[in-house]
Amino acid sequence: MALVASGAANAADLEPEVKLPAAVWNWSGGYIGGHVGGGYGRTSFSNSYGPSIYGGIVDTPAFLAGGQIGYNWQKNGWVFGVELDASGVVSEGTNTCLAASGFVVSANCKAGPSVFATATGRVGYAFGALGRTLAYLKGGVAWQNNQGDVVNNYEGDRLPHAKTHFDYGRLGGVIGLGVEQALTPAWSVTAEYDYLHFGGPSVATPPTVQDPPFAILPANTTGLSSDYHIGKIGLNYHFGADPWTAQWSDAPLYAQEPAGAPPIAYTADWSFEGGSRLWLSRGRFQWNASGLRGVPGGIGTIDPNILVSRLTYHGLDGLSGELFGRADSPWGVFLKGNIGLGRFDKGNDNDEDWSLRWGALTLPYVNSVSDQANGRFSYYTADAGYDFLRGANYKVGGFIGWTYYDQSSDSTGCVETVNPRRPCLARGDDRIVGSQNTQWNAARVGLSAETMLTERWRLSADVAYLAWTDFKGRDNHLLRDATTFAEQRGNGGGGVQVEGVLSYFITKNFSVGVGGRYWAMWTRKDSEVRCTGCRGPGMISGTQFSKFSMERWGTFFQASYRFD
Repeated sequence: MALVASGAANAADLEPEVKLPAAVWNWSGGYIGGHVGGGYGRTSFSNSYGPSIYGGIVDTPAFLAGGQIGYNWQKNGWVFGVELDASGVVSEGTNTCLAASGFVVSANCKAGPSVFATATGRVGYAFGALGRTLAYLKGGVAWQNNQGDVVNNYEGDRLPHAKTHFDYGRLGGVIGLGVEQALTPAWSVTAEYDYLHFGGPSVATPPTVQDPPFAILPANTTGLSSDYHIGKIGLNYHFGADPWTAQWSDAPLYAQEPAGAPPIAYTADWSFEGGSRLWLSRGRFQWNASGLRGVPGGIGTIDPNILVSRLTYHGLDGLSGELFGRADSPWGVFLKGNIGLGRFDKGNDNDEDWSLRWGALTLPYVNSVSDQANGRFSYYTADAGYDFLRGANYKVGGFIGWTYYDQSSDSTGCVETVNPRRPCLARGDDRIVGSQNTQWNAARVGLSAETMLTERWRLSADVAYLAWTDFKGRDNHLLRDATTFAEQRGNGGGGVQVEGVLSYFITKNFSVGVGGRYWAMWTRKDSEVRCTGCRGPGMISGTQFSKFSMERWGTFFQASYRFD
């Protein structure tokens, strides 16, 4: 018997070892996490005085940060779940509202959400060799807190100035889609797009002035509604797993892949990826000039909540080329950035004024339109960061950095659109009537994530909050008897920059991709303007408070090469 047992043992030793395949990842269970995101919204104001001839919609750029908690059930490849999330929001926008006629003083509407909360159901499908990539749809109810003001613009001395304030919570709906990638047994990263819609209450509006015939239009109400488009990066911890396990049992933390192997996100050595992009984008710039209270037509006590003038440059469709790159170190520290240059010859400038003195007349509201030409813009970002989660197929890190944006264009032609008592140039007269130059600098802090969804497909996303901005600009008026120009300065404020890219690796090192980007920056409302020539040839006016804001968004195509 001993001989038999010994022979059986020796035979077993000679048999080849059978290696079982790694277990397929299962998404069932609870999770908790955090997210950052950004995007833009639009709050619409109905007009109680009649159909609006201009404005009525306030653009509201937004940065948000918050948390989520949820639970998943998986059956075969299908994953069903429920999720609750809440976010604090930094957002603010202004625009003209209640503009029913050139003979009525319209208002300046300000709006911005401060809180979002959602309760959603999710349905998705897990794919990939081990089921660690989840593509999902979501939908459910949403809640927001929205607040702002309806402030009459400059009325001269004809009516004691009034404004109304609103601050309300409202239920609405949310739909979204996203991709979640399991990084380790405990951690997953998500990239998500959400669309939120809310109706709104009726809020009070202040009385305003009509002329001619002169009349005080009584206080009324306006109805609100709002929509938001938000992109988010999230990081989830899955209950029941060791949060300190930095890798799967079937994969090394740092991969040294042989030639011909699939692309990887992170190696144990230095690596650099660089390439070029073509960005098709649309831009917007707005200058709100504060009102002068109790001093018609002169420089006096300034109320930063009352506007005498606003210039809005919009529809600035442009095309730019850029270079970008990222260097990764063996210790998780990385450097990344881009630099670009573009042009545009499209768009309009709406130049609005309230209670404007025109000879013997006082015009309640005028709005002249000019085309944009000779437009150009340039930009760069530069960041340094650290990947606090990293493996062969993913990296997630935080960064701090700097961004710069420069834009200039000429305004051609001038057509008055709302008040026939104030002519401008004849239609077809396309002489250059003015120009605007802007320069923005901002510090940024954010989160960057990258994951290989499959052996060839990669998803990357960046979200950055601009905690401080510095603005410098110059506005030139060339249509007046003597050329005037306004020097513009502003700081403080804030901003948001969001970017996402889906890439396909044609070879291990060369990839092509498509992405989307949204940038917004704004200053405080007490930014300063000093005008040379506005009060007479060579005279420099006193300081006038203003607020400045910009947006640029669009789609880009890229090609890149990675050096390991």
